[in-house]
Amino acid sequence: MKALNVLMLASAALLGGTAMAAEKPAITLVHGAFEDSHVWDRVSAKLQADGYRVINVNLPGRPSAPMAPNLVSNDVYRDVVLKAISGESKPVVLVGHSFGGIAVTNVAEAAPEKIKTAVYLAAFLPQNGESMLSLAKQDRDSKAGPALHIDEAKGMISVNYAARADLFANGAPEGLRKVLPDLIIDEPLVPIVTPVKVTAARFGKVDKAYIHTAQDQVVSPYLQQKMVEATPVRLQFTLNTGHTPFLTDVPGLVSAIEKSAE
Repeated sequence: MKALNVLMLASAALLGGTAMAAEKPAITLVHGAFEDSHVWDRVSAKLQADGYRVINVNLPGRPSAPMAPNLVSNDVYRDVVLKAISGESKPVVLVGHSFGGIAVTNVAEAAPEKIKTAVYLAAFLPQNGESMLSLAKQDRDSKAGPALHIDEAKGMISVNYAARADLFANGAPEGLRKVLPDLIIDEPLVPIVTPVKVTAARFGKVDKAYIHTAQDQVVSPYLQQKMVEATPVRLQFTLNTGHTPFLTDVPGLVSAIEKSAE
């Protein structure tokens, strides 16, 4: 009888461990400005191989998710992400790159109970009343400003073609630098200039992590650190990359995301 009890306890422990492994949180990936969801393809594949379920969100207003620029807003972005995670019974890890940090912030304010951890990857981490534009204006070390072109008539913002490789793929292999400019897309203007509205009672209670990019030419290390000082996070990681580690350091990025998810 004693031996049977020991066997049953061992079996229960084994089953419990299996259940724990199966309970890894879903990871939801939100791309940034001038991108679409395909930037996450290699990261998604590695996360899935490691046993995570991945929800890859495509924000409207770009060729892969068409919407007229005058209809695109931060509320639309928020609602698209909320819809993508609406079927989840447990809180998700929500990862935002660059401008995606604005979308993540709005989702965390709207539904903090749906978020296990909000992970900001070289991302804008706003306080109440700040926008991507207002934060970018504080970035003394960013090289992006002179390369941006605003077309108010069309409601779009674009990146100078000749500057794209240096901005988004500094330190990347030459082959990637050659193809990356054609992957950068124009971006709806309104969400970039719209301030967020967040509260300490909702967004302030959400667990947060920040992944810094030490060679970033777009959202500089200076601004990244300044934002984290203004809005403290539980975990911080630093990748020795430019603005697009999902292209240049997939193992390092996946490791940081998975540690944030623990």
